[in-house]
Amino acid sequence: MFVTTATALRIERAEAQLTRAVAEAALASGHAPRAFVSTLGVGGGSYVRPGSPFNKLIGVGLVAPIDEAALTRVEQELRARGEPTRIELATLASLESIAWLSQRGYRLLGFENVLVRSLSDPAATHASSIRVERATAATRAAWRETVVRASSCSDETGVVVDQFSGELIAEAIDDMLRAGGFDRYLAYLDGALAGAASLYLCDKIALLSGSATLPAQRRRGVQAALIAARLDEARARGAELAVITTAPGSQSQANVMKHGFALAYARAILVAPCELESVNREARV
Repeated sequence: MFVTTATALRIERAEAQLTRAVAEAALASGHAPRAFVSTLGVGGGSYVRPGSPFNKLIGVGLVAPIDEAALTRVEQELRARGEPTRIELATLASLESIAWLSQRGYRLLGFENVLVRSLSDPAATHASSIRVERATAATRAAWRETVVRASSCSDETGVVVDQFSGELIAEAIDDMLRAGGFDRYLAYLDGALAGAASLYLCDKIALLSGSATLPAQRRRGVQAALIAARLDEARARGAELAVITTAPGSQSQANVMKHGFALAYARAILVAPCELESVNREARV
């Protein structure tokens, strides 16, 4: 599927909204008193707590040059918290943005792939031995435990940028649970809990997030069943596109491509150290 810059803007805006929703919920709950959100470009930035995967800027540099003053304010907020600034920059961003960030002291950490499929066609059927159910208040704890356990055990495929500790994964999942707008699912294989996933809808974009399969149940169609269930739900609720992000060359990428997803673009993960002030000063000389 060919993705235009206009479509990429919608996707990046939806991803930024998901990130903001998590950060705002964490702040409102009192569990992350130093959390903040900011607007920058079509997206923006957020910070939850030290080392959180939700500490990032997304959706910048796509339709206009990055606002230096706005970026400086975010960098200062993050530096005050001892956190590096992380920008997930779409490869559809301007070359000028990439060059400018490099001069500013940002370095390339790696890439992630953004895969997309239209929801005009029905999802593929999945194995009848796998049952997928919406998570409820009664199964909320089971959903949390499944995602934390499964996400803590990498399948060791692909080029993975981040390796989070079990503690950070658990905190991130708790932050997601506090945020509104997510639909959550549990998958059962032969009656036993096997995997879990979530879905977030924004502007008719369905973001398939938080998918994880317990190690003992992998390679048995669990992820395929979770994908199909979420595609059906997204289609029923009027979404036009489904989006999923994977590590390049990972088993997850291979799995989703079997279900009609195609690589739309990538994001370059750019990181600047906390000590940006001297770097920026030298860049201006």
